[in-house]
Amino acid sequence: MNETTTKNLATYVEITAQMLNLNLKPEYLAGTISNFVAIATLAYLVTDFKLPEEIEAAPIFRP
Repeated sequence: MNETTTKNLATYVEITAQMLNLNLKPEYLAGTISNFVAIATLAYLVTDFKLPEEIEAAPIFRP
């Protein structure tokens, strides 16, 4: 995760907290941003994984 993305996530957390009228205490801000960075990193791994074109979605999930 690069510095720009981290800054964007920090801005997102701050603005979203204001919009939702959340009283996010300053001592929790760094941890909240850190969690969003971790979530974004994991999401990138999932969305960046390329699947072959011939794969189709299963109509019924069977584990």
